[in-house]
Amino acid sequence: MQGSKPEALTAQVTELEMTSPPKQSLPMPINIHTAILRVSDIPLAYYRFLYLRVGKRWHWAERLRMNDEELAAILHDKRTTITVLYVNGAPAGFFELQQLDDDAIEITHFGLMEHALGLGLGKWFLLQALFEAWAVNPSKVKVTTNSLDHPRALQLYQQFGFSPVATREATVKPLSDDELLAFAKKL
Repeated sequence: MQGSKPEALTAQVTELEMTSPPKQSLPMPINIHTAILRVSDIPLAYYRFLYLRVGKRWHWAERLRMNDEELAAILHDKRTTITVLYVNGAPAGFFELQQLDDDAIEITHFGLMEHALGLGLGKWFLLQALFEAWAVNPSKVKVTTNSLDHPRALQLYQQFGFSPVATREATVKPLSDDELLAFAKKL
């Protein structure tokens, strides 16, 4: 129903840390044309498009609710990097890293668009994010996931060497139809 407000959701949040770089390597998936490009000074509309296409099914909403000034302050901060995955020439996912301090990097966002799921790219792309995070020699890399995320997200992070360090409950307010419409009008 147009204009309806979705019910708030309760999520179990898990914070994880990794204290040494990954030891494994994975070959690039075959028969798929991929490119990974770091985007400097990303246009806000392009970022919002990526964020919505990757995160809508997982109830990502926070960045879409920010005004231009708030979002630009985060995205155009020299401590933030955004890297986009392209498959067959089209955007297929992204990851965002933030340098928290001299000792820690956080993977603030990571994910694939629906058309890239099932192609064998998830583990390989996460490994690329980890290689980029560890390239600046932090003492640890952090990531946060929750029970609304992909069902195997927590397992995947742990498989790559992350260990849970904290858990908590959080309330997630999904985007309403009106918010999605307002967002679409800005594009």
